[in-house]
Amino acid sequence: MSLVTLGTAAISPELAIQLALALPLLGALLIALAGRWPNLREAVTLLTACGLFALVVRVLLALLDGVPPRVELVEMLPGLALVLHTEPLSILFALLASGLWIVTSVYSIGYMRGNEENRQTRFYVCFAIALCGAMGVAFAANLLTLFVFYEVLTLSTWPLVTHKGDQAAERGGRTYLLVLMSTSIGLLLPAILWTYAVAGTTDFRAGGILAGQIGPIAATLLLLLYLFGVGKAAVMPVHRWLPAAMVAPTPVSALLHAVAVVKAGVFTLAKVVIYVFGTGFLAQVPAASVAIYLAGFTVVAASVVALRQQNLKRLLAYSTIAQLGYVVMATMALTAYAEIGAAMHMVAHAFGKITLFFCAGAIYVAARKTELGQLDGIARRMPWTMTAFAIGALTMIGVPPTGGFVSKWLIVAGAFQRESWFMLAVLVISTALNAAYFLPIVFRAFLLPERSPPPREHGEAPWPMVAALSLTALLSLLLFFFNQPLLALAYALVGGRP
Repeated sequence: MSLVTLGTAAISPELAIQLALALPLLGALLIALAGRWPNLREAVTLLTACGLFALVVRVLLALLDGVPPRVELVEMLPGLALVLHTEPLSILFALLASGLWIVTSVYSIGYMRGNEENRQTRFYVCFAIALCGAMGVAFAANLLTLFVFYEVLTLSTWPLVTHKGDQAAERGGRTYLLVLMSTSIGLLLPAILWTYAVAGTTDFRAGGILAGQIGPIAATLLLLLYLFGVGKAAVMPVHRWLPAAMVAPTPVSALLHAVAVVKAGVFTLAKVVIYVFGTGFLAQVPAASVAIYLAGFTVVAASVVALRQQNLKRLLAYSTIAQLGYVVMATMALTAYAEIGAAMHMVAHAFGKITLFFCAGAIYVAARKTELGQLDGIARRMPWTMTAFAIGALTMIGVPPTGGFVSKWLIVAGAFQRESWFMLAVLVISTALNAAYFLPIVFRAFLLPERSPPPREHGEAPWPMVAALSLTALLSLLLFFFNQPLLALAYALVGGRP
């Protein structure tokens, strides 16, 4: 029996799923109280992150035993309550966010100290509250619960985006908040109310709740409301918040904008497709095809924009928009392999993209370099960082032996199942574009001489940062070889192995 299992064996699944929301909030309070003592503050952060992961593992064990917990938190209106539960997709998202919070906490200690950032206590407090929001989204049993915690995630991450406090941060924060709040309140909330009006419930149910309750044309309009209302999925044209958020410190970009925030977006859309519309019903209406074309356009357009970027973090931001488009497109394909591929790509992208953001932050802390033209020969001074960057880049391209190959292979299989030449063309074109903007960075870092002496002698970034980026790069490789446990969860979404 593992240490994690031993530590949580006495906790019931119902209590564990409630503590998964409460523990980050308690951690935020303790972090605030320990703000005068940095070592204690960061110890609390790490302990809270580890404790949250242990609780999520406890919920996973209950799901595997066939007794997933379901807990009603509070009834807000008659028949409308905040309810928590778990199923394969939710536990996958929860494991991803809570596990990578541990790694990002280690990375943040090196980044925040190495960069001598101000307001570090507020940073860690908001980070903890954001993880509460992410857990609430993951374990939401209905649309109402998901919407509440979706908004908690938005509001708690806004101070992180504006962390630096300068004009660029304030401007980026305004864009971030305006886009995400306007789409959720103006589009997502009406979609949820419409769903409740026609179905009489907002519960997530296997097979969906809308079949026989709404016509094809109305279903198409409703799906479009969800597609653009879930702004965190960054389907064009509601994508501008993500590049704007790159003014945030790199740990924020890494976990929240490569994992928790953006994954909350595609996770929400997947829940809506599978448990609100139902893939069987959605296959009978034109909504899915419209969504596939919109997602495919987002993939290619964002890849083209990324190709033109010279700032490393902005390039990674547009790459993220494109990669999210893969997940949305695969989800809307409504075939077994595509749904499995969408779930696996959430994981592969998380490992690969968090590695790339970690590397970008390490380069900034160690060498104060942010532009692609400044990276010539940098691998000679930062071999660990740039090797990890190369692995992350290959993951995004989808090259073996990385996890990105596994997820793209499944999405391609799903495209063949649907007989969609459009999806296949998008995958081929975008893969070529990914290679076109990632491989030159690797080439110039390893094979070109330095253009000019660095502003100061430097080697690698502080060791916590290097340790974190090395671990996430390793996870990208391990996902290629040891993916069966995650695939088993993904197979459960479609009722078993297709």
